[in-house]
Order: sequence, then structure tokens, then C-alpha cells
Amino acid sequence: MRRLIDPPLNRLGRDLARRGVGADAVTLMGLALGLGAAALIAAGASLVLALLPLLASRLADGLDGAVARARGKTDFGGYLDITCDFAFYGAIPLAFGIRDPGLALPAAFLLFAFYVNGASFLGFAILAARNGMETTARGDKSLYFTAGLLEGTETILFFVALCLAPAFFAPLAWGFGALCLVTAGARIVLACQTFARKP
Repeated sequence: MRRLIDPPLNRLGRDLARRGVGADAVTLMGLALGLGAAALIAAGASLVLALLPLLASRLADGLDGAVARARGKTDFGGYLDITCDFAFYGAIPLAFGIRDPGLALPAAFLLFAFYVNGASFLGFAILAARNGMETTARGDKSLYFTAGLLEGTETILFFVALCLAPAFFAPLAWGFGALCLVTAGARIVLACQTFARKP
């Protein structure tokens, strides 16, 4: 998806940067929109209505990087971005569990899978930075992004599916969570192959 979405995002990001908008402000706006979507879900509001701030938050998540590239990236900006991303990704399953306590178990499993997958991702990024590894295969990022079976685009589509077909939340959550654990396992194998022999 990067090849499709980066050119228009970069143009819009440059325009926002010229207007004096900072990347961190866009990141925080994206988080606010994402948490707003979660609040609507948890409150029992229309799930189609919740999709509007949810999708807007992901647009902001793409735009903050484009603004940062136009204005100059900072380490704190990358840190804030990934922290806000994880807050958003955790808030949506939690919101469904609050909305319907009968979904608490699959929602908890999904959060567990996100937690393990996130740990494998961040741990690899730390070791990659320590070893001077860099990649732009998934765009110009502040952290080292490893490939995964499920990444940002798939997760957004999954959240959209949850909002459009809430009756299938449980099987979707179990299935997506299982695939997240497969992704984490593959990343652990990759880390072993890459770093096991390094002191």
C-alpha cells in the first residue's frame, strides 16, 4: 500500500508543513480521533458512525510521517507516533469488550495477541538500531520496520470489518489474534537468525 498512498500523503504533508502544522500535532490529533472512535463504540453508538473518526485517525497517522519528512524528523516524533499507534490499536478491542461484556474473552485474546506482536516488533527494532541496521522497505520510518503477515493496512481493514459486521466479532478476533501470534513467532525466528550470534 505504501506505493499507492505515499505520493498523495507526501503532497498533503508538504502543504501542511508549509502552513506551519507540526507532525506531533497531527499525531496527537490522530490519537484523539482514534480514541473518539473507541469511545463511540464503547458507548453503544452506531458502528458506522464510529468508522468516520476511526478512518480519519488512520489518515492522520499517515500524514504525521509526511509532515515530519517535510519539516524534519525527530526521535521524539517517532516515539510519540508508535506510542499513539499502540494506544489506538489497544483501544478498539477494549471498546468492543466494554460495549458487549459477552465479547470480553475474544477481546482480551486480541489484546494479548497485539501485546505479544508489538513486543516482538519493538524488540527487533531496538536490536536493529543497536546493530546499525536500516531499511526503507516500508517507507522512511523512525524505527526499523520488519515485515509481518499482518501490518497496518490489514489491521485497519480488520477494524472496519468489526464495525461493519459486529455479529462476527468473536470469530474475527480469534482468527486475527491467531495470525498476529504467527507474525510474532515469525519475527522471533527472524531475530534469532539475525542476532543470536551477536554479543
